[in-house]
Amino acid sequence: MDTREPILEVRDITKVFPGVVANNRVHLELYPGEILGLLGENGAGKSTLMNIIYGLYRPTEGEIRVRGRPVTMHSPKDAIALGIGMVHQHFQLVPVMSVVDNVMLGSESIRGPFLDREAVARRIQEIASRYSLEVDPYAIVEDLPVGVRQRVEIIKALYREADILILDEPTSVLTPQEIQGLFQIMDLLRRQGKAIIFITHKLKEVLHIADRIVVLRRGEVVGEADPQTASQASLAAMMVGREVMLVVEKGPASPGPVVLEVEGLEAVNDLGEPALRGVSLQVRAGEILGVAGVQGNGQTELVEVITGLRPATGGRLRIAGQDMTRASPRQITDRGQSCHVPEDRHAYGMVGAYPVAYNLVLNTYYRPPFAQGLTIQEEAIAEHARRLVAEYDVRTPSIYTRAGSLSGGNQQKLVVAREFSRPIQLLIAAQPTRGIDVGSIEFIHQQIVAKRDQGVAVLLVSYELDEIMALSDRIAVMYQGQILDVLPAEEATRERLGLLMAGVHPQEHTAAGLST
Repeated sequence: MDTREPILEVRDITKVFPGVVANNRVHLELYPGEILGLLGENGAGKSTLMNIIYGLYRPTEGEIRVRGRPVTMHSPKDAIALGIGMVHQHFQLVPVMSVVDNVMLGSESIRGPFLDREAVARRIQEIASRYSLEVDPYAIVEDLPVGVRQRVEIIKALYREADILILDEPTSVLTPQEIQGLFQIMDLLRRQGKAIIFITHKLKEVLHIADRIVVLRRGEVVGEADPQTASQASLAAMMVGREVMLVVEKGPASPGPVVLEVEGLEAVNDLGEPALRGVSLQVRAGEILGVAGVQGNGQTELVEVITGLRPATGGRLRIAGQDMTRASPRQITDRGQSCHVPEDRHAYGMVGAYPVAYNLVLNTYYRPPFAQGLTIQEEAIAEHARRLVAEYDVRTPSIYTRAGSLSGGNQQKLVVAREFSRPIQLLIAAQPTRGIDVGSIEFIHQQIVAKRDQGVAVLLVSYELDEIMALSDRIAVMYQGQILDVLPAEEATRERLGLLMAGVHPQEHTAAGLST
């Protein structure tokens, strides 16, 4: 029993939304100088609880105490005044503004009629020096690497004198080297007496950095674990309520003919800036080519060009020997026998307002047996949906339930079921397990490997390095719109891939202390 006074205490917090109990009598304590890991499946109630602590939601029942005193928060402004800061998974920064302006936004420093940027810059430099958060106060945020932008978010919280930091999935867009840098910063903050709640899906990371681990399941605290004695398997079982296979079981690949061939591909992003710069790669039948890289280095545009969602400005795309450079998404789906699991399931993978059954035929509704001429065959669609819901373990009250009401993991399984359930020769999977829990990850990984073993060519794009290393037979690394290197999975180490992801070219590895 810890005899210290908690800096933050959540007592019997319950939050009820219409028809849903998001948190049910949740109790936890956070102590000064402690990193508390918070785990749970999608829909377990983690985000709701953090939004209550940060003043975005009001609890239905229960009490929050800060430094031993009961508090009521009506907005994040109240939380900030109590010394609570939150670093969101999607950074809350204005890209075109400087670090100084972002840090003091909403908490401006005034000298006479003017903003006192010099005073704020000095304060930023003091914080940066104290907590090893090196950053140029006058740099424009959009020019900074992702890892440095995250430092700016942490500086923002410390500038407002936060003693309690909530870090929501802070490693999801970082290279391995940046993750190590973040952990060093977290350790220093801990030693300086700051209290941190670390929310993550990555079991290895929470075991590495946390002092205690609390697990939520279905809105309730189901257990607490000591990182010194817990394992990834025990944490996964606590999260899901059953044993989970964390290691991807797959045999060696048996590559066949080239299915996907990309030569010198060029494309621009939504701002008209170059996003792909002469990308060339091949994927053979019966193999998984993983594309690694930090988010924003052209992976999204590469997938969009290959799936017909974005026009190429140069180069050539072939699928099974057919030129698909200027083909439409439907032509690529039909003629190329391709399927696409998009990185953003809500924008491109499903229609949330449609029922599950209709979502399962979004790209085949116009073909028999789902249509005869201009007439939709409702019973055929319903029978198809019942079969896929059972086969892919999509947990839904009914095939007529709105897809948008399902949990994140079940939405993703819905997309996978639709895309994997027809004859295909090319599978393009972009971020197939983003934001979903370990149980759903296990299932989707098994399905991807099964497709490879059936002779399908798989292009896997993921920002999760563990996922790339676990599933891929070969690994390509993208940096600033180019493929820096392609290497066999057995030769890929985290350090080597991390350097490539940071833009260190293969010929520079020797200078970095690695052998090529």
